[in-house]
Order: sequence, then structure tokens, then C-alpha cells
Amino acid sequence: MKKLYIQRYTDNQRINHWLVVVLFGLAGFSGLALFHPNLFFLTQFFGGPQWTRIVHPYFGVAVFLMFLLMFVAFVGKNLWRREDTQWLNAAPKLVLHADEAAMPPAHKYNAGQKLVFWSMTVCLLVLLVTGVLFWQAWFASSVPIGLQRVAVVLHALAAFIMSLTAVVHIYAAIWVKGTLRAMTQGNVSAGWAKHHHVLWYRDKMEAARRDVQAERL
Repeated sequence: MKKLYIQRYTDNQRINHWLVVVLFGLAGFSGLALFHPNLFFLTQFFGGPQWTRIVHPYFGVAVFLMFLLMFVAFVGKNLWRREDTQWLNAAPKLVLHADEAAMPPAHKYNAGQKLVFWSMTVCLLVLLVTGVLFWQAWFASSVPIGLQRVAVVLHALAAFIMSLTAVVHIYAAIWVKGTLRAMTQGNVSAGWAKHHHVLWYRDKMEAARRDVQAERL
């Protein structure tokens, strides 16, 4: 029997996602190069210290703009629901015992994925606002030095939290077999969808059934 696959992301959505990944990596490593002397060697990958200082904020702005497109596309599916609270309360069983059968049914995104989405959103907003405050080439000359220092600390904290969130996101994508296919090929198996996101699976199956009926009319 031929295996059934369900589209989870369009080509444009996947391109957008991978652009965010690449730009986030460039912004992150160029930021690390400026963050600590032990990481200063990373500047050689960006054309030296001066070029690293120049391109880092532009990488950051590009990440924000690309993520903004993702936000518009996915925010509706990431709004918090009552069942998300139930899923989160049951999450320790999943982490400690890998007992996914005990988890409440999920829509396209479960509570953990929604937390990743909103963590990324908040961190990127903080990074953008604080980064502008000490962006030497454009805005810093009109910002009090005390405010710049606070902005630097908040900028580093937001970058740290966002990096941890990214690590969790990557680990979960690898840990849950079949998940990476969604962002490499755009679809997932019907079995994967039914097992991990049964409410979304039912919606997709119902939509497919209606389409078939419409074609027969």
C-alpha cells in the first residue's frame, strides 16, 4: 500500500524558515565574535573585526524581517488554547518517561512548539529594540550611555535565551522521528500526523474528504 503524506509547509514557508536559520547563524556567530575575547577569532569569517561590527546588526535586522514573515504566516496556529495548558501540564510524563500516549491531543502545534514560537518572537523584539539603542553607525550617538549599557545586557540575555530555544527546537526536531521531513520536503506521513498532532490530522482528513465530494458533484 502506498504511504500517504500530508502537506505541512509550502515551498515558500520552508524557504523562509531556512533563510531565518542561515541569517540567525550569521548574526549569532558574528555577535559571539564581538561578545568575548576568546571568541574574537570568529571575526576572520566575516572579513575581520571592522567588517564584523558592520555586518552584525544588518544580519540581525534581516533575521527579524524574515521571522516577521513567519510570524504573519503562523501566528494564527500558535495562539494559546485550553488544551495547550493541559498538554503542558502533562509534559513531564513525556520528558521523563517518553509516554506520548498519555499526552492530550494536539492541533498543528503542541504547547511546546508554541512556547518556542513565542519565545523566539519576544527575544527577537528585544534584540531589535536593544540593538538599535547601541547601533553606533546610526542611533547610538543620540542615546544616553547608561541606557546603552542596559541595552547591551538585555541584548546579550535575549540572545542567550533565543540560542537555548533554538537548541531545544533542533533537538526536538531530531528526537521526534519524521519531523525533519516537514522542513526538508514539506510533508509528513499520515501516521506521523495522527500520532503527534491528531486534531490537525483530523482537520486535514476532513478537508480532503470535502474536496473529494466537491469533485464528484
